[in-house]
Amino acid sequence: MGRILAIDYGMKRTGLAVTDPLRIIATALETVETKNIFVFLTGYFEKEPVDEIVIGLPKTLRNEDSENAPAVRAFAKQLNQKFPNKPIHFADERFTSTIARQTMVAGGMKKKDRRVKGNVDKISATLILQSHLATNN
Repeated sequence: MGRILAIDYGMKRTGLAVTDPLRIIATALETVETKNIFVFLTGYFEKEPVDEIVIGLPKTLRNEDSENAPAVRAFAKQLNQKFPNKPIHFADERFTSTIARQTMVAGGMKKKDRRVKGNVDKISATLILQSHLATNN
């Protein structure tokens, strides 16, 4: 059984998280500059079996697509064209950045480490993946 990869897509940086091979635990993987995301994913898919991809879809409080959603959907379309054998699912990513920041504080992360924006992206991707696992298992 292959892993599930979660993506918190951003215009500058993209956070990634992945499950263990048994799909039990979600773990932060990496933060990649968005311009390099396809190079990173190609290399990662060559090393690790990934069966599914979950992408965080930004929504408003009214459960409508946010202003960033069209960019996320365009990215998902490119991803599907490049990796057609990997099913793509969308997951609501509302509040993941806020929860990620709270998690960093609660976990005792030092203030200078909390300022590293890539850390928020990785944790947000992990939250997206945990939510997907909880609702689909």
